[in-house]
Amino acid sequence: MQRYDYVFWAIAFIVIILSLLQGGKSEGASGAITGGGLNIFVKTKERGSEKIVSYLTLGFAICFLFLALLSTVLTEAPADSTETTGDATQTALRIIASFIG
Repeated sequence: MQRYDYVFWAIAFIVIILSLLQGGKSEGASGAITGGGLNIFVKTKERGSEKIVSYLTLGFAICFLFLALLSTVLTEAPADSTETTGDATQTALRIIASFIG
């Protein structure tokens, strides 16, 4: 395992924890049965710590996506390729730069 694999696993764990910390947006099935779910289409704003957790989840999820792409590009080389590690890194950076703009 490479160093970035350990970072990848740590970020994956953080994304899971932050996803579990987020609150639900509705009352669930009991609210639908008792009539409490009548305001299901009303937009509720996140405030305070909920907003911070939401932004952190988004940020770590984006980092997770880029690390997954980078890991795939760096570890998957064709079997008959004579590409060196430096060339693979340059290829990965070119792909990421093309996504960014």
